[in-house]
Amino acid sequence: MCSPLCARSSGRAVSAVCWGRRGADALSGVRSVPRRLIIDTSYSAHFMDFKGSSIPSSMKKLVVNKLSPNFREAVRARAVAVPTPADTELLVRNRFVGINASDINYTAGRYDPSVKPPFDAGFEGLGEVVGLGLSASSAFTVGDTVAYFGSGAFAEYTLVPAKESVPVPSVRPEFLTLLVSGATAYIALKRLGDLAKGETVLVTAAAGGTGQFAVQFAKQAGCHVIGTCSSDEKAGFLKSIGCDRPINYVTEDLAKTLKREYPKGIDVVYESVGGSVLELAVNCLANKGRLIIIGFISGYQTPSGIPPFGGGTLPVKLLQKSASIRGFFLPHFLGDYKDALSSMMQMFAKGKLVCEVDCGDLTTEGRFVGLESVFRAVDYMYAGKNLGKVVVELTPPNNNSKL
Repeated sequence: MCSPLCARSSGRAVSAVCWGRRGADALSGVRSVPRRLIIDTSYSAHFMDFKGSSIPSSMKKLVVNKLSPNFREAVRARAVAVPTPADTELLVRNRFVGINASDINYTAGRYDPSVKPPFDAGFEGLGEVVGLGLSASSAFTVGDTVAYFGSGAFAEYTLVPAKESVPVPSVRPEFLTLLVSGATAYIALKRLGDLAKGETVLVTAAAGGTGQFAVQFAKQAGCHVIGTCSSDEKAGFLKSIGCDRPINYVTEDLAKTLKREYPKGIDVVYESVGGSVLELAVNCLANKGRLIIIGFISGYQTPSGIPPFGGGTLPVKLLQKSASIRGFFLPHFLGDYKDALSSMMQMFAKGKLVCEVDCGDLTTEGRFVGLESVFRAVDYMYAGKNLGKVVVELTPPNNNSKL
C-alpha cells in the first residue's frame, strides 16, 4: 500500500521527513531567507501569530470514533481547542489536505491493531506556520509555508514536528501530490522496477494520484508506457503526459487488448488495483518481468481489506517466466525519500513534471472546500471519478474569520 504509515508511537505516525529549512532549501529551488542566530527568550517559549492569522480558540478536526472501512461511519467532526506547539513543533493552519485510498485502511485500524479509537484522521497537509516552539524557531518562522505527512492532517490546525516538515515555495496543492503519491512512484520504479530503455511498462489506475507519476517516470526512463483508465477524458490526459497507449477498460477489453497488442508480454507492471486486475497482470508478464504491488484498492472497502486472488498457480507462472512480484511500502524506503522529493521538486519547478490535482470543481456539489468536504472527497475517489490527486481546500487564502 502506498500509505505513509506503517507504525505509530504514542499516537503519532512514523514520518519519512527528517530535515528542517536548511536541509530542504534545495528542494524548493528558492534561496534561503537569512535567519537570526540568537533568539530573545525573555518573552515566551512559544511564538504565536494571533494578530496576523487570527488564530481562534477552537477548531474542527476529523476523529476516528469507530473502526470501519466505511469512512462516513468511522469518522466524525469534533470541535476542540486549538493546540499550542511544544518546543520542537509547528502549529500549521492547513490550507490543503490530501485524500488517499488508504485513508479507509487507517479508519479500519489495519495498520496497527493496538491503536484504539478515538484517534485523528488524515495523512497529508499543506499550509502556513502560525505558531511554533522555541527550538523550532531556529529553522522556521511564522508565515513559512510547509507540507507534511503524519497523523491528524484532517483538521483546521495541526501540530507538526519541525523536523518532519517540508518547506515549500508557496501554498500550491501540487506540492502535496509529491509527498506520498509521487514519492511512491519515484522510489518504487527506481528501486524495484529496474527500468531499462525500450522496455514496456503497464500502469494500472494510471490517471490517479500515484499512477500519473508512474506514467511520467517510466516515460522519462525511455520506456513504452501503457496506462489503464475508466474514461476517454482520462485517456486524453494520459496521452498529454506521455502515455503511449491509454486503455479505457470500460470500452475496451483489457485482457484481449494486451494479448493482441503486446504478445511478448509486459516487462514491468505498476499495480494498485488488485483482484482480477492483479491476476491479469501476472498472466501478462514477459520473461524476467517485474510486477510491483503498491496497493489493492479494489479490496479496501471490504471487511478484510483484501480482494480475492486466485494465486494457486502463481509459483508455476513466475518460474516459467523467471518473473517476480515485488511489494512496495513507502516507510520501508525512508533512506530514498529525501533524494526522491528533491528530484521531483526540481522537475516540477522546471516544468518537467505534471502534478495533476482534482479538487472536485466539476462535481455537482462543486469544489471540495472545508473540512466537511473530506467525506465527499473520499466518496468521489472511491467512485473512480478523480483525475489526478484528490485534494480538499480547507481554508481559502486570507480567511481570518473565527469559528
